[in-house]
Amino acid sequence: MAVNVALLRGINMGGHKKVSMSDLRALLAQLGFADAQSLLQSGNLVFRGDSRPGDLEHMLETEAERRLGLRTDVFVRTSEECREVVARNPFRAAAEKDPSHLVVMFLKKAPDAESVRALQAAITGPEIVRSRGRQAYIVYPANIGDSRLTVSVIDRVLGTRATGRNWNTVLKISALAKAGVAAN
Repeated sequence: MAVNVALLRGINMGGHKKVSMSDLRALLAQLGFADAQSLLQSGNLVFRGDSRPGDLEHMLETEAERRLGLRTDVFVRTSEECREVVARNPFRAAAEKDPSHLVVMFLKKAPDAESVRALQAAITGPEIVRSRGRQAYIVYPANIGDSRLTVSVIDRVLGTRATGRNWNTVLKISALAKAGVAAN
């Protein structure tokens, strides 16, 4: 069985879209997936299953709403794709110096070059953006919470949905996926 990562958008943030990780792990088990593990309380799941990532996204979105009343976007990557996210990081110095201010935006679809240029042009602060496939890497040198480069701006300009994870979390997720989700 393949190892997959599911990232849920915007859950357990500021009291919105509250759901327990145990409920999400139980949902995966009910759907026939194995060895489900969660990381933090922000909707990071690693599990085994033999479905294509696109099919998994739709299934998990549908079943989370149907069974848990949770309406959210789900972004699925394979273990190999997670390794590529780490390997393709264009901001290695930022990852070393200040990993909590380097964010990977996982995207539903890869943006075209024109959309990426439009996003870069829309930046009004010190942020720096680079795109690699279905990910955008963003350095937020100042306080992320004060930035005008928000997920809603990224969604609108790139024409796709996104969810972000800081570099520390990306490394932890990738390590779990690489380990093949050891039993709980």
